[in-house]
Amino acid sequence: MSSCLEEKHSRIFVTGPIIVGAGPSGLSVAACLSNRGVPSVILERTDCLASLWQKRTYDRLKLHLPKHFCELPLMKFPRNFPRYPSKQQFISYVESYAARFNIKPVFNQTVEKAEFDVASGLWTVKTQDAVYSSTWLVVATGENAEPVIPDIPGLKKFTGPVVHTSAYKSGSEFANRKVLVVGCGNSGMEVCLDLCRYNSLPHMVVRNSVHVLPRDFFGLSSFGIAMTLLKWFPLKLVDNLLLLLAYLSLGNTDRLGLRQPKTGPIELKNVTGKTPVLDVGAISLIQSGQIRVMQAVKEITKKGAKFVNGQEMEFDSIILATGYKSNVPYWLKDNSFFTKEGMPKTPFPNGWKGENGLYTVGFTRRGLLGTAFDAVKIAEDITDHWMKMNGPLSSSNVCSSHIIHFDFNKS
Repeated sequence: MSSCLEEKHSRIFVTGPIIVGAGPSGLSVAACLSNRGVPSVILERTDCLASLWQKRTYDRLKLHLPKHFCELPLMKFPRNFPRYPSKQQFISYVESYAARFNIKPVFNQTVEKAEFDVASGLWTVKTQDAVYSSTWLVVATGENAEPVIPDIPGLKKFTGPVVHTSAYKSGSEFANRKVLVVGCGNSGMEVCLDLCRYNSLPHMVVRNSVHVLPRDFFGLSSFGIAMTLLKWFPLKLVDNLLLLLAYLSLGNTDRLGLRQPKTGPIELKNVTGKTPVLDVGAISLIQSGQIRVMQAVKEITKKGAKFVNGQEMEFDSIILATGYKSNVPYWLKDNSFFTKEGMPKTPFPNGWKGENGLYTVGFTRRGLLGTAFDAVKIAEDITDHWMKMNGPLSSSNVCSSHIIHFDFNKS
């Protein structure tokens, strides 16, 4: 199975699972395995933990849900953290989490190819530096691995800056400018809000219908209210109650150009993965005219944009708040478990396990809550297999060194 190129790399056998990705998903699985005495190796393409949070998020970002819904397995947030921790607070939590469970990823390792070898019964994972082999492979790169750049006619013609939100840090870079923001999800709304702090004039493109809910209602989290009600009432009734709360708090958002989907917010999230916007102040700025809502873009021009309703306007900058996608199809070979979009074909809550020792985490479309659920399941399953192969867990069969090197460069 090995090519001539692979023979030039160090070959490393991992006694526990190989985990691809050192974000919250990969760290959660590694921590749950460590807690059960099972070793693992995490391969991370960047030089840090939680690179999406550290390198590709804007400065004002906070958790959209209360912290107790975003805890990783086996470790709570510090008590002194606010209900909605900031970006830096979440990063510090992740770093403390890795330290607590002694998780030390192998950084700067971009996985170029991973495939299952039927003959050996092992997964082979090739990076630029080495070829790793293991009985188990955990795909933890998640649903937000790569920025989505939309194919808008004329985008390359625009003479001003075009920035995806993955590269956006602060509205200070766009002070006093007229900015076209493409996308009206949580990122699009918050970027518009941030731009207003620096006297920019954001024009937000709303192409599809969108649910907007207040993040909090009379001091209670809307998400928390929904989770509590779902324990007692059917989903459609809870959706209707949430929409009533939204109307009482925010008014009729249809009049603002934010058309409401026919399907309720929770049902829509479960079926399509589309998250409702949790408003933290953008709606009031739309109502006051500080944020302008625009229809879909027909074409980008050298100095601005033409819209489907016939309007044409000039802009100084364009920000693409168009989300992210999975990158699994680029490196996981010959596997029928994932769709061509890189998402598990089996829906939550059963999408965490494939065949031949393949596992996935971070693909539930349910945020960190879904990640924690899958991580616990994966660790339990791998531990069962580990015990059958290695006997009951003890200090004698769980050694500190859990990789074996075969360096062909030295032969």
